[in-house]
Formats: sequence, C-alpha cells, structure tokens
Amino acid sequence: MKVALPKDLEQEAKLAKRSYAELCRQQRVFNARNRIIGGDTQAWDIQVHDQRIKEATEKARHETFAAELRQNDKIRCILDDREKRDRKYLCRAINDFQQNCQNPETRREFDLSDPLGLRKELPARQSDRDFRNTISGMQKFMGEDLNFRERKKFQEEQMREWSLQQHREWEKARADQKFAEDHHTQTRLKFDETARHLQKLESTTRKAGCAAVKEFNKNQAMESAGRRKQEKRQEQEDNVAEISNLLRGDLLSENPQQAASALGPHRVVPDRWKGMSREQLEDIRLAQKQQIQEKLRLQEEARQRDLDWDRRRVQRARVELLDERRQQRQQRDQRRALDRGNLSLATERRLQKKYMDEIHANQPTEDYFAQFNTRSR
Repeated sequence: MKVALPKDLEQEAKLAKRSYAELCRQQRVFNARNRIIGGDTQAWDIQVHDQRIKEATEKARHETFAAELRQNDKIRCILDDREKRDRKYLCRAINDFQQNCQNPETRREFDLSDPLGLRKELPARQSDRDFRNTISGMQKFMGEDLNFRERKKFQEEQMREWSLQQHREWEKARADQKFAEDHHTQTRLKFDETARHLQKLESTTRKAGCAAVKEFNKNQAMESAGRRKQEKRQEQEDNVAEISNLLRGDLLSENPQQAASALGPHRVVPDRWKGMSREQLEDIRLAQKQQIQEKLRLQEEARQRDLDWDRRRVQRARVELLDERRQQRQQRDQRRALDRGNLSLATERRLQKKYMDEIHANQPTEDYFAQFNTRSR
C-alpha cells in the first residue's frame, strides 16, 4: 500500500498549480484576436467620450449662434478665442495621451515584434540556478528547484511594482483629465462673465443715454415755455407801442420809413408796407438756396451712411461664408488624405501577400502545423 507523504502532496499541488497557470497562459497566447488586435479599451472609451462632448459643444454653439444673431457683432471675438482655445487644449490633451499612454513599448505584444528582442535575450543557460531551465530542457529535474523562495519573492515583488505603476499611471491620467475639465469650465465661466459684463455695461449706457435725453428734452421744454412767455410779453409791449405810434404818426404818409416797425429792423407794419426792395428779395432767395443745399447735403450723408452699413453687413456675411467654405475644404482634404493612405496600405498588403505566395510555393500539410503551439512558451 503506497503512503502519500506531505512532501509528495505539496509537490503535486505545485504541479497542479503550474499546470493551471500554463492552461491560462495558453488561452491568452493562442487567442489571435486579443494578441494582434488587442488595445486599450479605456483609452478608446475616453476618446469616444471626448468626441461626444466635442460634438455636443459644437451643436450647442451653432444653436447659440442662431438664437443670438443680433449680438454676434459684439461677442464674435470672444467666442472665436474660446473655440480656438478649446480646440487647442483638446488636441494637446489627445497628443499628450497618445505620447504618454500609447507608446509601442507599453503594449503586451511588443515583445513579439521588438526589433531588439534578440539582443535583449539572455543566453540559453547561465548557471545551474537559472530560473529559465525548464523540464523540457533536460537541465533541471523535478525536486531541484533550489532558488524557489528567491524566485517567488522576486515574482511577488515584480507583480507589486507593476500594480503600483499601473495605479500611479491611472491616478495621473485621472488627475490630468480632471485638471483639463476644470480649466475648460473656468475658461467658459470667465468668457460668460465677460459677456454678461459687456451686456450689463451696454444696458447701463443705454439707460444713462435715455436719462440724458429725457433731461435734455425737459430743459428744452422749459426753455420753450419761457421763450413763449417772453414773446407774448414782448408782443403785448409792441402792440401798445404800435397803438401809440398810430395815434401820433401820419397813417396815410407815403414815406417808406413809416412802414418800419418798432419791433425790430426786420419787422414792418402790414397796412403801411409798400412791398419789399430788390435787395431783400435777393437775400430771401439766397437763404432759400442755402437751405436747399443743406437739406441735400444731409440726405447725401444719410444715404452714404446707409450704404456703408450695407457694405459692412455684406462683408461680414462674405467672411462668414468664406470661413465655412474653408472648414469644409479642410475636412474634404483630410478625408481624401485618409482615403489615399488606406488605398496605399491596401496596395502594400496586396503586394506583400502576392510576394509571400510566390515565395512559399510549397503548401505545408496539417502535420507540419500540428507540431507548433503545443505549449505557450
């Protein structure tokens, strides 16, 4: 009857654990999809999230432009600066993430395509205590694992370092993302505060102008009322003087001086007046011509001002149209460059496949492939 010793049970448990680890490694290595196409899904999710945020921001910006068309002339510069700064920060964040978190050295399958892999490899055997001496190499047999404790301790320390490094990288990426979001929020709040301040300043200026116009109109009304009172009083005094002159003067005299009014040199008595002189008629015609010329000048200035505003409005619309067309051309050029790159890659792949088919003319059988990938190492 065979007795199972504790040492044998421990050895069997170790072998079972090693066999299970080997099976798990075979599942990872023999899965061609994860080995070739595998990538950082978290980074892709972050990029998709950023793209959605960018699309939502663009949609909200277009809707805001449609609703606030009357205020575009005042806050266009602020919105353009904010858009350029946001696009610059987003591109910078994407480039930093690609440079810091998507390097070729950080990929799991980099050791399969490392051009310096052969130089980095160690010799097949360095000593009897070399941990790379496997059972199939016939250089280290069962029960001869002399450096098991040191190897296990080293592996645990290595796993701990890897876990800490991944945790630090994750914390750093999360802090950078939070900083970028906070900076973006602060920038938007700052520009919104500036826009509100400009709107408030405009409202205050408009109110002050209305108050000044109201005060000016009030003063004009008071002056007009005072002037009318003065004219009425003066008219009464003139009427009294005229009655006195009629009582004392010669009403039927043919002297032109008798038609002069006591109210001023430009006033005459209608019932004594014999008509205007030639000089007075010329002065009246000259004053009428000057008034006509002044009215024509004011009309020409108003027409030029309207034409200037129309020209500015047309120029602004043309600039916006040219900007939109330039963006469309840039997007079309980018799509064309991407199509050309894809076509070039497809052509290279087709030529490479054709070349490989010509080189490997002899097709191997299933027995040839059956001898590979029996183990994960």
